[in-house]
Order: sequence, then structure tokens, then C-alpha cells
Amino acid sequence: MDKIEILAVDLLDQHRPLVEELKATARQLQLEFGWHYLLDLAWILSHLGEVSGKVILDAGAGTGVLQWFLAAHGAVVLSVDRSNRADLPWRFRRWTRVKGLRQTDLNPPLYALVNAWRRNDSLRTRLGSIKQMMSGCWKSTPPASLSKPARRNALPPSPFIQAEGNGRHHGSVWIYNQDLAHLTDIPDNSLDAVAALSALEHNPPDQLPVVVSELMRVLKPGGLLLATLGAAQESDWFHQPSQGWCYTETTLRRAFDLAPETPSNYNRYAELMERLRECAELRDNLASFYFRSGDNGMPWGVWEPQYQSVGVLKVKV
Repeated sequence: MDKIEILAVDLLDQHRPLVEELKATARQLQLEFGWHYLLDLAWILSHLGEVSGKVILDAGAGTGVLQWFLAAHGAVVLSVDRSNRADLPWRFRRWTRVKGLRQTDLNPPLYALVNAWRRNDSLRTRLGSIKQMMSGCWKSTPPASLSKPARRNALPPSPFIQAEGNGRHHGSVWIYNQDLAHLTDIPDNSLDAVAALSALEHNPPDQLPVVVSELMRVLKPGGLLLATLGAAQESDWFHQPSQGWCYTETTLRRAFDLAPETPSNYNRYAELMERLRECAELRDNLASFYFRSGDNGMPWGVWEPQYQSVGVLKVKV
């Protein structure tokens, strides 16, 4: 059922095992979370349910944890972002099977390492990549889905072709460096789900329907679009530090083409915002990058939420 849901902090306790697994995955991959991302991830993953064997598009993926988590649980993930990730660091390539959707989407590991030296990436990054490549060792325990037989299995020529096997699904990530409004290499009706974690909000209100329409195009009938965005109470507004829009319920209904009877909890906006401001778990675990800059969702690490996350679930009919 379609719905609009401002994300309550209760999600953290309702899905505690999932939250802790996400934290562990992020630590192993040397990643940090955006200040509200655990709420977003818990909401998205709880609605996706079992993902093994499904083809899922991670919209605006960057190098974020969602794609690697899904692959560890047996999903075939199309990792889409308009930023160039052709030189994907080695620690991600060691986590699961990774391939470019097109040849130009992912460089060979050694080529990527050479480019890192040319870009003058930090010495720690360059030496860490060399150490991992030379040793062939995990810096931490790999996901259970990557047994030795699984890693020997060759990827099919396309993420839309399921490899033959014994019924056990082994996850993979397909890098696709592309704008979400123009998914020209993805056929109609080809994906089981689309997950967009705090990505669509970088589109102004008049452009949001264009991106949503393209994401719906690639979904199979019955497929889910799960998106988290910034919520606005009275009018759409732009949060300058994070370069993201916050949308009213009216804007979201229009952009996602939701029926008038689609349920929403926007009437609880003020209550949920107050509870968010009082959430010690999120406040006391801000990522280190927030304290180094004012150009982010929590400038200079000062806990003062200016917006909250809202999830939109739409099923393709």
C-alpha cells in the first residue's frame, strides 16, 4: 500500500537487530552515517523484506552502506549515482562481486590505484589500498554470503540475467555512473525495487516528478519505490548547508502521483520533530565529518535538526 510516513525515532528500537547489523557493516567498510540515515535505512530495509535474488536499484548510492548491505544479503544491486566511481576503492571490491554496468563505469583495480596516486589521494588511502591488494586479506570478517564457492562464481553478463545455480543467491553490485533522470541503460519493467536514501531531495520541486517517473518506469509491476526525503511543514524550502530540498505533503503527493486516500502522518509533524530533537542516540553518535564543516546536514556538529526525514512508499501497478 502506498503511504507517506515521517520517520519516528521509534524505528531505532523497533528494528534494533537490523540497526546494529548496519552499524557493524559500516565499521567494516570504514563508513559513517548521515545524521538521520539509520532511521532511513531501518525504514527502507524493513519494507523491502527478504532481498535475496532480487534486483534492486540503489538511487544516489555513492559509496554508501545500503548497496553493500543488500549485496551481503543476496541482492543484485544496481548502484546508480551521477558522480564518477570508476576508481572504486579496493575495500568495496573485496566486500562483494562488483562490476560496471558499462565498461567505463568501473576501472580495473590496478588502474584505479594508479589514478589514486595521480590524484594525490591521502597517503593513508593509497598505502591502505596497496596493502589490501597485496595481501588479499580482509581487514574484517566478510559477509556470510561470500563463501569461497560464491566468490568463484562468474557474474552474468547483465544484472538482469540471473546466474544459474543451486537456488542460493550470491549478491553483487553493478556500478552505473548516471543521472537518475536518464536511466537509459535500464529496460522498462526490469527491477524488483528502487531504494532512494536521501537522494531525491537534491531535485527542486518542479523536477522531482521527472525523476520519480523515470524510477517508476524501470520497476516491474508490483515493484516498490522506497524513497526518503526531507519533510517541510508549511512550504517547500531549500536547506543550504546540505544542498537538499524539504517538501510538503502536497508536493510529495503530486511528485509521486499518490491517490488522495494515500495515508500520511504529516499531522504529527511537530510532535515527531520534537522527539527527533530529543533523540540521544542520534545526537551522541554524529559522524566525525559533521564537526569539520558547516556545509552539511548538521553544521559543525551542533545537534540542532532543521528538518526530518519522510519516507514515501509507492507500488507500481
